[in-house]
Amino acid sequence: MISSLLFLVLLLLVIALFALNWLFEEDSPTSIKSIVHHINATSVLVVVAHPDDEQLITGLLIDAGADQNIRTAVITATKGEAGTPLPQISRYEDLGHVRKAEALKNTWALGVEYHQVYDFPDGGLKETPLSEIAAAVSAQMLQHKPDIVVTFWPESGFSDHDDHKRMGLAAETTITELRENPIDGYNGPTYIAYILAPTRAMSRIAGEAGIRVVANQPLANYSQDGAGWAKLRGWEIHASQRDYVQHAYGLPAWFVHGLYDKEFYYLIETQNIPLR
Repeated sequence: MISSLLFLVLLLLVIALFALNWLFEEDSPTSIKSIVHHINATSVLVVVAHPDDEQLITGLLIDAGADQNIRTAVITATKGEAGTPLPQISRYEDLGHVRKAEALKNTWALGVEYHQVYDFPDGGLKETPLSEIAAAVSAQMLQHKPDIVVTFWPESGFSDHDDHKRMGLAAETTITELRENPIDGYNGPTYIAYILAPTRAMSRIAGEAGIRVVANQPLANYSQDGAGWAKLRGWEIHASQRDYVQHAYGLPAWFVHGLYDKEFYYLIETQNIPLR
């Protein structure tokens, strides 16, 4: 009787694990080892909004950073000063400085060569003139001359965050302007990769915001390993956000990243960026 009950419990646990894992899988993308190597990238520029946004693409950054033939750069628009400390490890007025330092340390650990954190207002990018943000992105694009830019899809922003959406739009705007008006012979990157959220999880456990994300983001066409170990290390480095995953999902980070172990991308040539 006890052995039968134990078998039933184990069976239910296995089914539950398969169901949870299914939430973080996608049917549409082609699984590849590396986005950056798939397109033979030599220079990668990541355009994001907040310290810890790089946690979404650790797999891509690890691959790029480990290759001496690929230059990697990240620009973060804000210092994350309006965020919620999870846990609180500093005075609230110092949160932006703390989070900036955490982001710089994390990208260094990921092998990123260059990281600029700007001082645009956290939570206020939607109200910031697009031309100001695009000018900052353009300056970095001209400095690093990437052949691929990694950013957010402007209509969904991975999590429906307005700051994410704004940075995706700023990246697209800069790329389009460079294609139409090259500077010093550089006409912008050949590719743009948008980091996308897992649609099943977003539509089922992320509430109304998750439903909006799924309705407004494209289908992923590529996936790669997410380097979960690096994400776990990253949450330790981002000490002020260490408990974010537990807070967001109600489960420990090691468990979530064991299930959510891939990164999903919509990779296209920049000539195919849609009109907004």
